[in-house]
Amino acid sequence: MMKDLFSLAGRTAVVTGGSRGIGKMIAQGFVEQGAKVYITARKAPACDQTAEELSKLGACISLPHDLSTVDGCKAFAAEYAQHENSLDILVNNAGAAWGAAFEEFPESGWDKTMDLNVKSLFFLTQALFQPLKKAASAERPAKVINIASIDGIKINPWETYPYQASKAAVIHLTRRLAAQLIRDNICVSAIAPGAFASEMNKAAKHQGDAVAKMVPAGRIGSATDMAGAAVFLASKAGDYVVGDTLAVDGGVAYSSLGEAWG
Repeated sequence: MMKDLFSLAGRTAVVTGGSRGIGKMIAQGFVEQGAKVYITARKAPACDQTAEELSKLGACISLPHDLSTVDGCKAFAAEYAQHENSLDILVNNAGAAWGAAFEEFPESGWDKTMDLNVKSLFFLTQALFQPLKKAASAERPAKVINIASIDGIKINPWETYPYQASKAAVIHLTRRLAAQLIRDNICVSAIAPGAFASEMNKAAKHQGDAVAKMVPAGRIGSATDMAGAAVFLASKAGDYVVGDTLAVDGGVAYSSLGEAWG
């Protein structure tokens, strides 16, 4: 049994924002563990390119969609239903960030960030509830994994007000969804990434050595760090994790003295 503990063979997964960054790291980890993975992103060429790349490792299908509206979430669910009638794993990773000075912060930046990071996460999970429920059983629960951030746990020094608020909301929403969906054998949990090289975290992508000095572990996160955490939660190994948010951050949120990070 132990040799299959982290296997995802025979499971289907959806990873939003799966064309790059953390989403791509997770999608690749799932593919390599045997899952059939559908990735979605707003930009079709990038989504198609990543799916083609990951298809060399296993089954990966591109379904590009804009998930920033409730209609967009419903449209994605409808297209997914043309391919599959059940869903084992949903990773809500699509997100946005916006930074501006407090006195100048625009409503448009606030709305874009909160809508994609919180509202769309909820309504996509709602739209995919029936296929998740169909896949789920007490012996093999379905999984919803929300991508939060350590910025929802620990204040950072940057003026990204709605991003930090939205990620705190994701952590609490994860708990509330978990309490509801576990009744249908759907386990909801979350990951709070720290410094990983991505378009969302340009500092880690372009100034990795400098950012690493602020991390107790002394380095930024790798693709395998993120994939490993997601595979754990998605697989049988994570079947008893319900409502929790796992910080994958090299110690910033819970083991930092706080001088550098803020």
